[in-house]
Amino acid sequence: MSKENLFSKDAIEKLKELSEKAGTCMFVTNLNTKPPFNARPMSLQECDEEGNLWFISSKESNKNMEIERNNEVQLYFMNNGDYEYLSVLGNAFIYDDKYTIEEKWSVFANAWFDGKEDPNVSIIRVEPRDVYYWDTKAGKFVSMMHFVSSILTGKKTDNKDGVEGKIKI
Repeated sequence: MSKENLFSKDAIEKLKELSEKAGTCMFVTNLNTKPPFNARPMSLQECDEEGNLWFISSKESNKNMEIERNNEVQLYFMNNGDYEYLSVLGNAFIYDDKYTIEEKWSVFANAWFDGKEDPNVSIIRVEPRDVYYWDTKAGKFVSMMHFVSSILTGKKTDNKDGVEGKIKI
């Protein structure tokens, strides 16, 4: 894999591409305690044009309570189908105003809430601080062929199709 750090617009585009393609992440809170940290799967609503990651959450969830005590969070996105991965360390902010809920609402959230007027609805915005990505570029099939070839020939893989690096917004 080659190294390619991304900045500004390119960084946001890669963050948006990888996070929205994965769609779901492991959302980790309580980072200021000893492991194991609290982690749970969360569906991403969107990655906006500034690189903020948006989620819908219950005001009564442990996650929200933990964010109120310490807003540093870690997100892990995985798209195993294409060997794409994203690690995001950032700060989370909770919103419960009608405008933000209306703007970020998804019909899929009705599975957990009684509509967007449900008093327990809140929106979480994660502002990334430290982001790292892994992207095979060539996709799973080509990467797997390089791997199989390496096993059959006994030679180390020379698969240079992948790229990894920091994302600085």
